[in-house]
Amino acid sequence: MSEESENQGGVVRDILTIEAAAELLGVSVKTFNKVLHTQNIPARKIGREWKFSRRALIEWVGSGRSKDFYNQHTGDDDEPSKPIKPERARRTAGWNIEY
Repeated sequence: MSEESENQGGVVRDILTIEAAAELLGVSVKTFNKVLHTQNIPARKIGREWKFSRRALIEWVGSGRSKDFYNQHTGDDDEPSKPIKPERARRTAGWNIEY
């Protein structure tokens, strides 16, 4: 497999940088980085740089299901999950106030 392939007169790279991978998916590099660190994106780190296969990214996106995203926290396949608010401690919880 070559690193580059011809497509409509231009060069399309099969191996992408993080910037090109983000552009392929139509998201910002910042958003792509968040997903890279929280999801199982097919990638390799070579030296200091991440490299991505164009075909593997397209297959990864195609294999995802929205149902999996919405049910990942509850494990319930029948009902969509609601966001869970974490319990907040009171700011004064540790204060020892004498009256």
